Amino acid sequence: MISAQRHGRFPVISKEYYSWEKQAAVDRKPLYARKIVWVPLAVFAVGVLTAWIAFGVLTQKYEVRAEEFDLKQVSEMESASVLFDRKGREFGKLFIQNRQPVPFDRLPPSLVKAVIAAEDNRFYDHDGVDYMGIFRAALTNYRKGRIAQGASTVTQQLARNSFELRERTYERKLVELYLSWRIEKNFSKKEIMEHYLNRVYFGSGFYGAEAASQGYFGKNAIDMSLGQCATLAGLLKSPQALSPFNNPKDSTESRNFVLGRMRELGFITRKQYDEECASPLGTVQRTNPFKVSYAIELIRQQVIKALGFERAMNGGYRIDTTLDTDLQKAADRATREVLLKVEQQPGYNHPTFEQYRAATKKIEEAINRGNMSVKMPEPKYLQGAALVVENTAGGILALTGGRDFRHSEYNRALQGTRPVGTAFTPLVFASAYESGIFPGEIVQDACIDNRYVMVGGEAGLLGEWGVEIEENEYEGPMTTRDALVKGKNAAAVRLGMQVGLDAVKKTAAAAGVTSPLRDYSNTFLGSSELSLDELVLAYTMFPNVGQRPADLYIIQTIRESNGETIFKAPRKRYRAISPAAAYETHSVLSDFMQRGVGSLGQKKFGLGPFPAAGKSGTAYGFTDTYFIGYTNAVTCGVWVGFDKPTKIYRGAFGKDLALPIWSQIMNASVQSYPPREVERPSGLQEVEICRSSGLLATPRCSAKPADPATVGRTGEGNTYKELATEKQLPKIPCDIHGGGVRTYAKEFDDVDWPRAATAIDLTKIRPVAVTSLPLVGFNDIYRSVRPGAESENDNDIPVAKAVPVNMLPTSAAASAPPAAIFGEVEIRRAEPVKSQTAPIEQPAIEAPPPAAIDFF
Repeated sequence: MISAQRHGRFPVISKEYYSWEKQAAVDRKPLYARKIVWVPLAVFAVGVLTAWIAFGVLTQKYEVRAEEFDLKQVSEMESASVLFDRKGREFGKLFIQNRQPVPFDRLPPSLVKAVIAAEDNRFYDHDGVDYMGIFRAALTNYRKGRIAQGASTVTQQLARNSFELRERTYERKLVELYLSWRIEKNFSKKEIMEHYLNRVYFGSGFYGAEAASQGYFGKNAIDMSLGQCATLAGLLKSPQALSPFNNPKDSTESRNFVLGRMRELGFITRKQYDEECASPLGTVQRTNPFKVSYAIELIRQQVIKALGFERAMNGGYRIDTTLDTDLQKAADRATREVLLKVEQQPGYNHPTFEQYRAATKKIEEAINRGNMSVKMPEPKYLQGAALVVENTAGGILALTGGRDFRHSEYNRALQGTRPVGTAFTPLVFASAYESGIFPGEIVQDACIDNRYVMVGGEAGLLGEWGVEIEENEYEGPMTTRDALVKGKNAAAVRLGMQVGLDAVKKTAAAAGVTSPLRDYSNTFLGSSELSLDELVLAYTMFPNVGQRPADLYIIQTIRESNGETIFKAPRKRYRAISPAAAYETHSVLSDFMQRGVGSLGQKKFGLGPFPAAGKSGTAYGFTDTYFIGYTNAVTCGVWVGFDKPTKIYRGAFGKDLALPIWSQIMNASVQSYPPREVERPSGLQEVEICRSSGLLATPRCSAKPADPATVGRTGEGNTYKELATEKQLPKIPCDIHGGGVRTYAKEFDDVDWPRAATAIDLTKIRPVAVTSLPLVGFNDIYRSVRPGAESENDNDIPVAKAVPVNMLPTSAAASAPPAAIFGEVEIRRAEPVKSQTAPIEQPAIEAPPPAAIDFF
């Protein structure tokens, strides 16, 4: 306040005015001339210098500790190994921390600006430490008596994340400061920002901007919008709490706050701010990154087996696989669509896939949020599996282990074994052809007693187990080709008995079957349990003309980030059977697709008109259904059934459930793997034979079809051209129509004659004591009974008296007169005859106890 009083001519200036004027004059002086200010400034400077010196002395040990850290670790971080299909397309990752580092030029500029606005607006000005921010945070923490606020720069956060400095103490903060200065001296601002955005955690299991962008928005980081960049920057304060998956409302508010800071700093315009604030978050549906697919899980297991867990999950490798993602999608889609239709059929009375999904929706959502304490209940709906491999080396092109990996990780294509049913019979026929049996040889299709082949308890073959047609009937003699094409089980069993179980086992083992096969005749019909991949591997020997891959595999190479190959899958091939036997079986399986139930592929399920071969299969009781087939390029196997063997429904055949899936998958394979005819090996020739006899055809054979009903139904003639090696080739004309004479004699050299040998170990069998004379049966065709002796020399020999019999045995020839059957011999019934002499007394002999017999 200024006041003036007059004393004569001059006004009197008050003390207050003088003081103000004096101060104003002081303020106009330079700083060094302001004595009243300089003193306190000098004191403050001395205090700061003293404090700084004291700080340096007291924190010297933390500087030494900071020097111990290797700065290479800043740029070396755990990263996901990336999976690529056979065409070089990325389709998955393996990781502990879901991170995929990218160079700075693959990070959007908007993301860099958003992070600077949200976390460190003086990033380009400081030396790694924001001193004013530290002073402000220290004052706040002092007042509250705890660490309640931080002032970490991007550089400090990078140091903390690179070296796992997580404890909330002042000592940690001091080490962090020295590390930040070191980082600033050794890295450019661009490198610091690149390492930070590749390392920092963005919530929901995503480390680094690239993984977060793909996880939240389904796109690469470079393609993110301005609002999406602001969303990621807003997560850094509290990644889990602000995750758009966990809390979309707070995540939106955090995004808008970052956009506001960007506008204040001049990074964006008002219009951009308004537009982005009004837009939705735009996140994709959340999935569990650890529950992806059966194929990726198999790859994970194989990589861990090859490299060990730590290297496999953190190495950041490039893993090139044999998968074809297009074919994989087709296999998954076909399995899903066909089985949904099966569940809608009348009479289907099992839990459905949709019912299970509705009942477990909340559990699935909890698992996707990362809650691993909850488990999915056992899926009891109808399952399916498909496996597609390329024939040459055995690389897996597609793998569907079930209808949904999130519901069950049990891989039904590779794990566990199930009865494969009549899909096994091609191995029986291949074994027969390998042993020299002619494909045109005749085999009987007639009922077999259950004592010869017991399948499924008492039902056996009396109910024609596993036949793929509802109107099945026995057709009598037929060629082995027709037996396989028509799915004649009785004929297949007879052929298997002719070849022998040991030979079939040998062929199966050579084809890659490692599961044990039962030592019973029902093995010929696939009662033994095999895995789907075993059966698929075995079938590859047909398009490969006798050879097969050593194993199926899914990983081609594993490479370091610098391109160095550290793993390469071995590729080996084995000779399973002869080229002739393989091609003969292939030709029959091709015929199955034309004349057998495989023809439904083209007629009903849309299979394309290309050369293919295969065989359906149905296990006993309609519990498991199969279709295994191939082109020259790929082999595909499909299984449909329940995890616990259960009847799907009566009449559920492989041709109805598995064949539609197989047809869709094979159609999808044609574009990338065009099929062509399998080349016939040398040494096989075509010969025209009679279907009735299996011998060389004559002019009269073609005029007399063996079964007119069969010809009318299938369009078959009575003669056709069959394949044969020189050894298999028939040598005589048809003995039914052409007058040929079949001989069953076999010429032996002296050294080849069979030697007598005991069939069993008699020492382990207790002899049976004869207590009375035996009786001869009704039909004594060997004439063991004769009238009493007429000569004196024969009187001492007791014989049976012959009594006329008026009844013939019950047989197919029962109505024929005895002479027509046995010549002029009179048939008599044998009666015991009393001995003419007194019995001889013999001492009683006590039979020894039976010896133990080891049946196992």
